[in-house]
Amino acid sequence: MNLFRISWRNLIDKPLSSFLSGLLMTFGITIISLLLLLNKQLDDQFRRNIRGIDMVIGAKGSPLQLILSSIYQIDTPTGNIPLDEVTQLTRNPMIKTAIPLSMGDNYRSFRIVGTNQKYLDHFGATMAQGAMFRQPLEAVIGPRVAEAAGLKIGDAFAGAHGLDSDGEAHADTKYKVVGILNPTNTVTDQLIMTPVSSIWAIHDHHEVGVKPDGDTAEMEPREITSMLIKFRNPMGMMLARSINQNSSVQAALPNIEINRLFSLLGVGVETLQKLAIAIMLIAGISVFVSLYNSLKERRYEMALMLSMGATRAQLFGMLLLEGLVLALIGFGLGIGLSRVGLWLFSSSVSADYHYDLAAFGILPEEWALLGVAILIGLLAAALPALGVYRMNISRTLAEE
Repeated sequence: MNLFRISWRNLIDKPLSSFLSGLLMTFGITIISLLLLLNKQLDDQFRRNIRGIDMVIGAKGSPLQLILSSIYQIDTPTGNIPLDEVTQLTRNPMIKTAIPLSMGDNYRSFRIVGTNQKYLDHFGATMAQGAMFRQPLEAVIGPRVAEAAGLKIGDAFAGAHGLDSDGEAHADTKYKVVGILNPTNTVTDQLIMTPVSSIWAIHDHHEVGVKPDGDTAEMEPREITSMLIKFRNPMGMMLARSINQNSSVQAALPNIEINRLFSLLGVGVETLQKLAIAIMLIAGISVFVSLYNSLKERRYEMALMLSMGATRAQLFGMLLLEGLVLALIGFGLGIGLSRVGLWLFSSSVSADYHYDLAAFGILPEEWALLGVAILIGLLAAALPALGVYRMNISRTLAEE
């Protein structure tokens, strides 16, 4: 007796009830799997880019906005800060490295960031082609920029004001591509990097004027957008409060702000996970009802099978197989649909922020999800299947 073939035939003989049970299971697994994938990849992206950055100094405003704009390049900067003031602050002996950032322009929505060699070194970026920028208006681009914008070594391009492609172009001054980076799966993959002096040159932040006595002087002080700080030791954390209280700039601690962001997001994620678990439980109830009704309708058929030599254990196993098959189908379809959802989400994120979240491997948590799905399917099938052991063969055959 081929129990699997019989179980499969029983399922396809009742396509509507089998479809609804499998559909509910699929929806529950899809939601949970997609949430696991997004949480894992977003957490990896956030932790990877934040690594080694202990503090960010920028203009007064939202500390989270400062972190998102300076580290992840996914928000608007809070403003500019005087270079002289922030340079003086970073001379503290507890500060190991200070990396300047100057932002405000883009090319085809890819952000142009004025910085220095330390920025690329921090993210482990290496050259695939060309060399590091040395002069103002030389640019090194990430691999996603090169691919999407079609730029190559020696190409010239004009940046546009603002952080989206609709800004007014600085057509009179152009950058020249001198280097293309290898992929690092960090924020540098989607940036155009140039010396800070390039940003000053384009925006005339250090125009030279003439004092009344005839001496030349800078009419405007030099400004940058923010400074990425790494401490020599954890004691440097005390600097943040001092800077916030005693200066015109703001110091934000990335770990604190990102943990706060994830705690806020976690409320919504936990709600969706609970909803998905509820859907899976409803799917289990649906399997139970379906098999219970099926058992009532097939009592005569099962009594015949028992009279012809089949054991009650075999019939019990046959019904368990039906629940197991529905659970496995729901898991397979759910995993597949979650990958489709991740691909759609990644396409949207890539278009707006140029981040790639399309990693489709199976997570360890999803194997645990498979175990939960199988357990629900088996339990839902076992309850009605126990009726096989209470079946009176002669009475059932006589009733028909």
